[in-house]
Amino acid sequence: MDILVCVKRVPTVGGVITLTADQRAIDTRASGFTISPHEECAVEEAVRLAERFGGSVTVVTLGSTAAEEQLRACLALGASAAVLIETADGVETGPIATAAALASVAAIGFDLVLLGNEASDTGDYQVGIRLAHLLGRPVATGIKSISVAGDESSLAASRVYRGTLETYPLPLPCVVTVKEGINLPRYPSLPGRLRAKRASVRRVPLDVPAAVRDVVMTRLRVPDAPAKQATVLGHGPDAVPALVAVLGEIGVLP
Repeated sequence: MDILVCVKRVPTVGGVITLTADQRAIDTRASGFTISPHEECAVEEAVRLAERFGGSVTVVTLGSTAAEEQLRACLALGASAAVLIETADGVETGPIATAAALASVAAIGFDLVLLGNEASDTGDYQVGIRLAHLLGRPVATGIKSISVAGDESSLAASRVYRGTLETYPLPLPCVVTVKEGINLPRYPSLPGRLRAKRASVRRVPLDVPAAVRDVVMTRLRVPDAPAKQATVLGHGPDAVPALVAVLGEIGVLP
């Protein structure tokens, strides 16, 4: 089984988000870059399927030369090949252009295309569906379990929606977007890191007509923080009646 996994280089941000001076990028000097948790699980799922059924795992990303770092991290986890669809620094692509670029790679001989359910930076949920449409293949999204038939002709993709388990049978080839929690991604081994460091990354130029380059970034803006306020109920014993009234309003008192 030959599997393609689409990943994206995203900022590692766990606290307050700050922007660069020109408001065109997130300041990552104190953090760095990674891939989304959903995509880490997609890589792990692909490697597990390849270990079970044989075949190969190729990872692909759309971005600048710096995105090689994320591809090599995926190679260290067990992927066997990597493709960088190279863009010029500062070139922004939305879901339409991204899907079109990925389709040029995904159309070549893959039984299964896996993506994270959404990227952690944009969260647009669109690329997987648009890619499947361009490839003319069935797609299932938000998947938490994949079971491939023994003859590798189809798979069952399952998810829980509003407390109900939904399972979709899909013929191969197909496209599936997975969510974090479908598995527990492994840590890269030392031999895996060394192998990834020496591996070659195939580069292909971004070949998407200007007509479908659907995003032009002008600037970024950090949303305003929610307003907070405090009310002083009183001082000393005189505040007790007001405190009791508030506790009663929120249901703390019997």
